[in-house]
Amino acid sequence: MKLKRFQDKLEEFLVFLDVEKNVSKHTLRAYESDLTQLVDFWQHIGSKEGLDNLTFEKIIRRYNVSLFYKKISKTSLARKLSSLRSFLSFLKAQGISQKISIKSPRLDKKLPSILTVDEVFYLLDSIRKDDLPSKYPHRDKALFELLYATGIRCSELVQISLHDINFEDMSILIRGKGKRERIVLFGSKAQQALEEYLFKERPTMLKGKDPECLFLNCNGTQITTRSVQRVFEMFRKFLKIDRKLTPHKVRHSFATHLLNKGVNLRVIQELLGHKTINSTQIYTHVSNKHLAKMCDEKHPLNKLDDLVLEDDS
Repeated sequence: MKLKRFQDKLEEFLVFLDVEKNVSKHTLRAYESDLTQLVDFWQHIGSKEGLDNLTFEKIIRRYNVSLFYKKISKTSLARKLSSLRSFLSFLKAQGISQKISIKSPRLDKKLPSILTVDEVFYLLDSIRKDDLPSKYPHRDKALFELLYATGIRCSELVQISLHDINFEDMSILIRGKGKRERIVLFGSKAQQALEEYLFKERPTMLKGKDPECLFLNCNGTQITTRSVQRVFEMFRKFLKIDRKLTPHKVRHSFATHLLNKGVNLRVIQELLGHKTINSTQIYTHVSNKHLAKMCDEKHPLNKLDDLVLEDDS
């Protein structure tokens, strides 16, 4: 396969991902970026050695080697190779078979970091709206309450429209990855926070506009994921221990806290919008770690040093 044909097939692949697979815009950009880097590498080597002297198999192997020598994280490296592997599978489905062995780096298993229940309650219940250094404290408190109540992704939060919310059933229609739809539920605290934002603050943010999106920015348009991240950076400063606080950490906390309360893993999978149960099973490890800590702290056998045994002699 020559470079020109590769580029043509790459365009077809991106259309396939967008139209047929319905991947998210973020995922589509990642695939395009990863494979465009391969094209750039191919053009760079070709300018020195001549494109006609480079076979597809040779350029893939050399690109693979070049990635291992770059100072990028194992996760980024694995993603780039995964993008290439997906593209090769697409070519194979079209009858273009390229038998190339690509080995991804072995990733270290890293458990997601979470907030404790006490930390979440402290931020949501003890921090008053007047204490928040924000022009829109009702909005900021509402989006925090909603994220923890539902466990949705930050990208899903900013896409919520007013028509997606059913206050009677306390449910929201979420459009997630791959444009898959699901229903999530929220409780009375999130409902109260939402209503306060909708009646007290959102009307003043409209700026003469009439957007359908739930959460607005200062311009009266849809809030961005970066703005949501900044809101959580603001809340982080109220924690007594200096630690990272992100929307995704709140999502991890939601799932782990539910699991610790005995909620079925399949239910958590549905609420999180995971396509497979494998993505959800990582929370069992977090939960087991939490239970092990509790056992170590609370189990009576671990307090034998405090006991004074009577001498039977």
